[in-house]
Amino acid sequence: MDAPQVIFFDAVGTLFAVRGTVGETYARLARDYGVTVDSQRLDRAFTESFRASTPPAFPDAEPSQIPQLEFEWWEAISMTTFQRIGAFEQFSNFQEFFKQLFAYFATAEPWFVYPDVPRTLERLKGSSTQFGILSNFDSRLYRVLQALDLDDFFTSVTLSTEVGAAKPDRQIFEVALSKHDCQPERAWHIGDSYKEDYEGAKAAGLHAIWLDRQ
Repeated sequence: MDAPQVIFFDAVGTLFAVRGTVGETYARLARDYGVTVDSQRLDRAFTESFRASTPPAFPDAEPSQIPQLEFEWWEAISMTTFQRIGAFEQFSNFQEFFKQLFAYFATAEPWFVYPDVPRTLERLKGSSTQFGILSNFDSRLYRVLQALDLDDFFTSVTLSTEVGAAKPDRQIFEVALSKHDCQPERAWHIGDSYKEDYEGAKAAGLHAIWLDRQ
């Protein structure tokens, strides 16, 4: 197999992940607002709310509208998460809590980089292959990559919220490819989601690699 012109990586779950669990983070920050909840119940509620949400993509939005739409998309998921376990009414000011929560996930603190990632990227850095991020995350990812010292490895970042289409939609892969002037057969995509990353990339004509972190 010829060396790829570009390798795209998914972000969360592939390059880095949440320290502990989402439920633990939500519960810890909620305590600052006088709300005590079980982290395991929050975990289950978050998973249910996330899976029930619409894709993180805003096809008809102007670029200036996207940050607010991203904020509202995550706010709705967080609100539903606490509502599912009957804890939402405990907040005297949920909006203030969510502002802190949203900002927190734009920092390095809640994340850890998988140990194999830096050494793999360093080893491949000297090759002619380019690297890109292809993610269903939001524009906070730019700050997270910088905070985790990963941004210098990548020459492109393609986000569902900015493209207006989320993986596994073919459109997001096509936009990412266009940034490298690359044909699908000359590109690889690596990600932890079988449906979004593996099946999505394969359907778009890329060489797909499923990274099973479990």
